[in-house]
Amino acid sequence: MTPTPRLLYADERLLVIDKPAGLLSVPGRTEADCASARVQQHHADARVVHRLDQATSGLLLFARGAQPQRELSAAFAARQVGKVYVAVVAGRLIGEGLIDLPLAADWPNRPRQQVDVAHGKPSQTRWRVLGHEAGHTRVALEPLTGRTHQLRVHLAALGHAILGDGLYAAPEIATASPRLLLHASELHVEHHHFICPPEF
Repeated sequence: MTPTPRLLYADERLLVIDKPAGLLSVPGRTEADCASARVQQHHADARVVHRLDQATSGLLLFARGAQPQRELSAAFAARQVGKVYVAVVAGRLIGEGLIDLPLAADWPNRPRQQVDVAHGKPSQTRWRVLGHEAGHTRVALEPLTGRTHQLRVHLAALGHAILGDGLYAAPEIATASPRLLLHASELHVEHHHFICPPEF
């Protein structure tokens, strides 16, 4: 069974957990166990505001009640929430940069997404090198947009796929880690600044 999410913060308006890798954020088509269900066992008023990929660990925020949910969802939609992820990627990156590649669903190969210059939605990711280790690079990633699998597709398109990514990485990179090395490590929302370093 996937480890239990760790409660990091709670007040009358919102709560924040550290979601373990492998746990869905919300119920799937065939899987009822998820972060929202587990949180609601202890906080019945918790409502979903955003999601993390099942394979991604880290900070996941819930609103407490309908009005906070509307307001926090609007803040996410208006890009008023700052998010930073940490990832370990294949190869050696230097410095920092901006990935600006439009993304669209790869319909024949769902749930995969793809770079689609003609029909994709604008998608931007800032990246910054944090360090190097054993032929890989640890990076901080700041998504300026919120497309499905955005960070994973952008890094793969850059030629530096995330270790453990079974959807977008070459087999030797996908099997280099037993899990996807992607973690939501910082969340700036309203007057809060939450930090949760990765375990990897």
